[in-house]
Amino acid sequence: MAKNLRIAIQMDPMDGIDIRADSTFALALEAMERGFRLYHYLPEDLTFREGRVTARTHPMTVRAVPGNHFAFGAIEKVDLADMDVVLMRQDPPFDMAYITATHILEHIRPQTLVVNDPVHVRNAPEKLLVTHFPDLTPPSLISRNKADIEAFRADHGDIILKPLYGNGGAGVFHVKPGDENFNALLEMFQSISREPVLAQRYLPEVRDGDKRIILMDGEAVGALNRRPAEGEARSNLHVGGTAEAARLTARERQICERLGPLLREQGLVFVGIDVIGDWLTEINVTSPTGIQEISRYDGTNLAGLFWDAVEKKL
Repeated sequence: MAKNLRIAIQMDPMDGIDIRADSTFALALEAMERGFRLYHYLPEDLTFREGRVTARTHPMTVRAVPGNHFAFGAIEKVDLADMDVVLMRQDPPFDMAYITATHILEHIRPQTLVVNDPVHVRNAPEKLLVTHFPDLTPPSLISRNKADIEAFRADHGDIILKPLYGNGGAGVFHVKPGDENFNALLEMFQSISREPVLAQRYLPEVRDGDKRIILMDGEAVGALNRRPAEGEARSNLHVGGTAEAARLTARERQICERLGPLLREQGLVFVGIDVIGDWLTEINVTSPTGIQEISRYDGTNLAGLFWDAVEKKL
């Protein structure tokens, strides 16, 4: 087992995380237990100058103590090419700031292992990578054209509308047949963004849950079912969804086996896919979550499996 690895974590502010649920915190805790040295920095602390990528970091220790879960050392400006691993773990939105960070981190590859690979994170946002697997996904449309969206709705009747680059269930609408809010929703989407929207055929199986499956280096290692609250179309836990233990079905294993080789090839080490019924709906590569909840249900140390995969790559 590798010792004394230097790990820089590009993430959100430490004081705002929920240590009982945050996947990045679980990864950091496991890294400390393995003797790795941790450095924390925010995306805005990242700098490119004359071919070098630096960050103003805080050496960091973490502990599973609510309200006292981390400690920072004095600021150190480090060359990220001198790190063994950089974890790109800030939450979306997947906007130009996020995309710019992937371009900057690309400069330290391959001498530093960046997880997930920034080139392929940039090329594989959650709701677009799935378009390369049309036989695994529900009928979907990506468009900004009102007539095309109306035609899709006419074909399928009951649909979901959501932002193409949203996250956490924000801006997701279930538009039932005859819903008089349809035109107003399109106007709202077009007024706040120049991006297309994503429309999908509504999957009634979501009432039985939206399954999050974690893959480490292309291998399925655990799953969690998220059941939406009564009267809610979204199953995300932070909007009231209920977490349940889950096992993989034969169809879900087939989906994972199809995705695995591509994920490994593209350096997407930590991925969370979402499956409703028999259908793949998202491939989350930016900052997937769920490892703490899954570990509590089945006793698997998913953070440990992550670092095992990273050490093999090193």
